[in-house]
Amino acid sequence: MHAPIGNFDSAAPARDRLDALTRPVADAVRHWSGTVPADQILYVDTEPDWADTATFVEHYGRELLEQSANCVVVTGKRGGGTTLAACVVLSTTRVDVNGVVRRRLGARKASFAPMDTATGETGMEYGGITPVGLPAGWPVLVDSAVVDLPYVLVGSGRRRGKLLVPGKAFAELPGAEVLEGLGVA
Repeated sequence: MHAPIGNFDSAAPARDRLDALTRPVADAVRHWSGTVPADQILYVDTEPDWADTATFVEHYGRELLEQSANCVVVTGKRGGGTTLAACVVLSTTRVDVNGVVRRRLGARKASFAPMDTATGETGMEYGGITPVGLPAGWPVLVDSAVVDLPYVLVGSGRRRGKLLVPGKAFAELPGAEVLEGLGVA
């Protein structure tokens, strides 16, 4: 199968490559129930040594810079409580942690989660965290620009491999909320 974006050797429905995904991502793909058919969520194998954005787009297609999203884990703190959430923004932008995220989480302080927290809580590898398969109950804040794209490249839960996901599917993830201005230039 040919990938709808990028210059990958091949693409396959993610449900046919569950062995290449971390358990939480594989479970989410296996039990997918959105209006976007599960077979439209694709897996592409990638070289983990090329994970740096500049190197990645050099090898897999410069157009991916505009069609890729990052998923970052943030913490919101208020009083003695902490809320973990995921933010999905285009790779050409950064997450507005101190504005949009802090207000949305009702937090006094919001920041990026430490790496060990992000990987430990998600069951995913650092550099491969994806919004597909996050823990139940997490808010998943998605920038509206991500939802507007036909296909978006995101992590697969591992540094090796990526998912190609129709943009509108991000709005259907458990806990998803589409927000204007989450990603800023």
